[in-house]
Amino acid sequence: MGDDKKIIVFNDKKIRKVWNDDDWWFSVVDIVGVLTESVNSRDYWYRLKVREEESSGVELSTFCRQLKLEAEDGKLRETDCADKKGIFRIIQSIPSKKAEPFKLWLAKVGSDRIDEIENPELAQERMKKLYELKGYSKDWVDKRIRGIAVRQNLTEEWKDRDVDENIEYAILTNEISKATFGKTIQEYKELKNLDKENLRDHMDDWELILTMIGEKATTEITQKEDSLGFGECKDSAVKGGEIAGKTRMELEKSLGKRLVSDENYLKKEERKTKKKKRILHAINK
Repeated sequence: MGDDKKIIVFNDKKIRKVWNDDDWWFSVVDIVGVLTESVNSRDYWYRLKVREEESSGVELSTFCRQLKLEAEDGKLRETDCADKKGIFRIIQSIPSKKAEPFKLWLAKVGSDRIDEIENPELAQERMKKLYELKGYSKDWVDKRIRGIAVRQNLTEEWKDRDVDENIEYAILTNEISKATFGKTIQEYKELKNLDKENLRDHMDDWELILTMIGEKATTEITQKEDSLGFGECKDSAVKGGEIAGKTRMELEKSLGKRLVSDENYLKKEERKTKKKKRILHAINK
């Protein structure tokens, strides 16, 4: 599931979520932070549980489950999460003026997800709008969305062929990347000076297209060779990546330029900001 589906935003504040047992579960600590604006939302959540149990005898933890969410260091860590019903009960214990609009917003989040399950095109449209709001061009967004579909088809193949989702997906993806671009995912992120950002959100058109070629080729080869298990799927991933790698080298020879770029969206935005400042400075002279 893409990063945009793991995080939602309320009043410019990020709230992590995870799809579990056919429903969304939300990070309680994140919600506490949004509603209380506490400097230490974890400590506030702890004290809230103690206070509620002492005053009403209700253990707020009973409305939660420990589910893995991505932490600030990028690692998955068990975190107190609650579904909409549990969140509504927890909110009752938080004295906040934001509670009521948050309830309405949370109900809409759940409703939107149900609509998207019934009509997946709605999810794609929502994703397109999010990228466009960030300043990406419609042409780039179309390629990015198509790349997500290609990636999903590949991971479905791996899932059906006894590949471990937790670690082996990442290893296979690295094999495709090395064969396509001559760099692992981490090396590529370092080239673009990225930290926790999604690498594909910072690829240009050719990089996205070559990524799709590598993953599409890997999917087709995996199916044709009926690859089973990590070892065989790794061989198919290398072959798929090599096809994209050869395509890249032929293009670079014909175009007379490298297609592995250190450019990223953050740099483009930084340049736009500097340009705006220069224009404003010139106007104010």
